[in-house]
Amino acid sequence: MGRWRFRRGSAWGWPPSPQPSPPQGGRGGVAVVLVGLLAGCAGPGGVTSRAADPALAVARAALAAGNPGIAAHAAQDALSRAPGDPAALTIAGEALAALGHPAQAAAWLRQAVARDPKGRYPGALGARMALGRLELHAEPAAAAAQFRAVLAADPANADAANDLGISRDLRGRHRAAQAAYRVALAARPELRAAQVNLALSLALSGEGARAVALLRPLAGPSATPRVRQDLAAATAMAGHPGAAAALLAAAMPPDQARDAAAAYAALGARAVSRPPGG
Repeated sequence: MGRWRFRRGSAWGWPPSPQPSPPQGGRGGVAVVLVGLLAGCAGPGGVTSRAADPALAVARAALAAGNPGIAAHAAQDALSRAPGDPAALTIAGEALAALGHPAQAAAWLRQAVARDPKGRYPGALGARMALGRLELHAEPAAAAAQFRAVLAADPANADAANDLGISRDLRGRHRAAQAAYRVALAARPELRAAQVNLALSLALSGEGARAVALLRPLAGPSATPRVRQDLAAATAMAGHPGAAAALLAAAMPPDQARDAAAAYAALGARAVSRPPGG
């Protein structure tokens, strides 16, 4: 059946998929150089962001295009001129996360947050969002603190509300999670990640029928296989494993579909038998 996974706010591409090694030094070389810079710019300091630095523009564009190696090199270039720049630290952290170096990425992002705790430079809240997403599965309570800080500064941030919901669901606080997803949808009604996550959270809290009602309109002919799998899971958790297996059979052998549907149904039965999370 696989591990249950919720959808992050930028569900369709954060972090960017790792790309081939950049031309100068490769992934390992980028990480080593950035870690060395990290030690050099550690310590207290004020906001020194240089938003007009062309290297930062290159880094942002590369990260958005799914080229974290190039983004890391450009951030390194910016930091060589402005050590401790929170914008460059943020981009470097996001790039390292995409390159598969979560511990180093978190260190950079924590520096960005510490250098500008009140979020005075453009895009400052992005460091908290990125750090929260790195912490989400291993430390959901710590991640929640980052997302709450973002929402305190930007109450209409739908991505932060959605990710806060995930952090609550991961701790079994399904009702509180659902409240967060509704905040996200109030701010951005079309946010598919929050729509799906609300349905999954309802299923996990014993409301499988409501989950199916929310997911069915999203699982039309143009839906991704993942959304159809979510509908199948909710259908099984609502007490209809046979119908769920039929949905899953489009993507896996029938015996595997039956086993997955049975596992989802068992999860739904446990959800019904226990009191709802707060």
